[in-house]
Amino acid sequence: MELRNGLMAEIKHEAASTRKILERVPLDKLTWKPHEKSMELGKIAKHVASIYSWISRAITTDELDFAKGRPPQPPDFKTTAELLAILDHNVNQALKDVETTSNETFMKPWSLREGEKVYMTMPKAAVVRNLALNHSVHHRGQLSVYLRLLNVPVPGMYGPTADEPM
Repeated sequence: MELRNGLMAEIKHEAASTRKILERVPLDKLTWKPHEKSMELGKIAKHVASIYSWISRAITTDELDFAKGRPPQPPDFKTTAELLAILDHNVNQALKDVETTSNETFMKPWSLREGEKVYMTMPKAAVVRNLALNHSVHHRGQLSVYLRLLNVPVPGMYGPTADEPM
């Protein structure tokens, strides 16, 4: 079985849930945060839309070395359409890259490092699942709490919510 088939289905499913929550981000509250240690709403929303770029990065490179610089960040957004365009761009590129990746490539190691300090090394398939998809789910959960605290209806992602009973 090709790993890409399962990963593509998972990416599509998670991206659809991500889209639902990003559509609800209130543009008049982008600088709001629930706690002084929390990220601003706009920053976490952009991060959630951008995480899918890690899928392509993991597949097309063998490491990310922060000592050599940080990955480019997407531009700030002012509209929901701009935020969703960030998501769509990253998801579409991820799907293209996953579709053309062999099982052998998915099993090759990928490292996150800062010069000589290696934070982690794992197979590229595990990076897709852990650093990208699980990371996205984690921050999407945070974003759903932000929405709840702002009295914005929370969409169902894996089933009903108090706002959207099935």
